[in-house]
Amino acid sequence: MKMPPIEKVFEAYSAIADGRIEIDPNENKATVTSSDRSKTYTIIWEDHHYASDDNATYWAGYPGYPVIAVLMKQGVLPYDGDLAEQLKSVNWKELNQKYKRKYEKAAKAVMEEKGIDASAAYASAEQVLNILQSCDLSVGRAKRKKA
Repeated sequence: MKMPPIEKVFEAYSAIADGRIEIDPNENKATVTSSDRSKTYTIIWEDHHYASDDNATYWAGYPGYPVIAVLMKQGVLPYDGDLAEQLKSVNWKELNQKYKRKYEKAAKAVMEEKGIDASAAYASAEQVLNILQSCDLSVGRAKRKKA
């Protein structure tokens, strides 16, 4: 499985801290609202396969932050609640556009603004990605909603 940029873990933390995830375990389905609240992504899973209609998962083929956040909520991946609280209410979409999808620059700006220890934050995110890489999971495209 292709790995996401490490900064996608920070976006997943924000999504959970902001309460933007709804999981329906009976349907093996979740919805995640974007950081600017303009979009809702659908994640579905069966066994070890997760499909999502977020751009990263759909187009780039790696688990996007909605998939990572769902895996955290399910207990598959670790969740750093303290760091997540510090990353609450970040409009990642706006920052990623401002920094032209240079995710490291966007994350650095957030950490500087909020006084977050970047080395500790990246160590937490690296732990998540190491576990994600060792998981027996696959990701793919979920059906896109008609506009």
